[in-house]
Amino acid sequence: MKKILFILAFLFSVIGFGQNDALFEQGKGLYKSEQFQEAITVWMKVLNNNVHSSEIYFNLGNAHYKLSNVGPSIYYYEKALQLSPNDSEIKNNLAFAQNATVDAIEPLPKTVFSKWYTTIAEILSFDSWAMVSIVLSLSAIVLFLLYYFSYSEGKKRVFFVSSLGLFFVLLISIAMSYTTYNEAMKKNPAIIFAEISEIKSEPNLGSDAAFTLHEGTKVQIISKEEDWARIQLIDGKDGWIPLSDLKEL
Repeated sequence: MKKILFILAFLFSVIGFGQNDALFEQGKGLYKSEQFQEAITVWMKVLNNNVHSSEIYFNLGNAHYKLSNVGPSIYYYEKALQLSPNDSEIKNNLAFAQNATVDAIEPLPKTVFSKWYTTIAEILSFDSWAMVSIVLSLSAIVLFLLYYFSYSEGKKRVFFVSSLGLFFVLLISIAMSYTTYNEAMKKNPAIIFAEISEIKSEPNLGSDAAFTLHEGTKVQIISKEEDWARIQLIDGKDGWIPLSDLKEL
């Protein structure tokens, strides 16, 4: 009975993959014929089947960009970038979409150390840094064993220095994995979907407006209270916005 259930589950998964591939290709055909809204409808069916990939998000971003849907285009480019953080094409298209936003928000100045850290941290995601740490640790162990069992003084010196060097790099990769993981867990980014949204000083409609944001602006959610979210911008400003005005990444 278990074998039959396994075979049936396998067959259904194969059929599902085939259907999703067919929908993806159908969407590409609609996009090429400039039926952008129809392409979006088809690709959303793929997402509704719990199939997520940078390709589907990237194509959704492109279709929304063609329809001048600033907020959704940036949202889907950001989703694609989460899955493929080093994809230059996604980054370029995201930059074009961000140029269409109204809000020009300057980030807080960074120290030289912060700039170096950001540059290094953006090379890999936290899970990739963890994989690098594993590979480096195994390599360092192999080099140390080669040093330990080698009879040649010259080889022992090379293996020992190499193992020490790898161990130093390993410490850096472990630190990067740990810090990038903590930062990823703390972050809760979202994209403004409302055309115009007044950011309030308190989580109620009767409070004073602190500032105004427009569609497509990226924010960080600090906390939530009922139907409100407290957000923060890269320039340090914060306030409250209705949850209905944004979409979490």
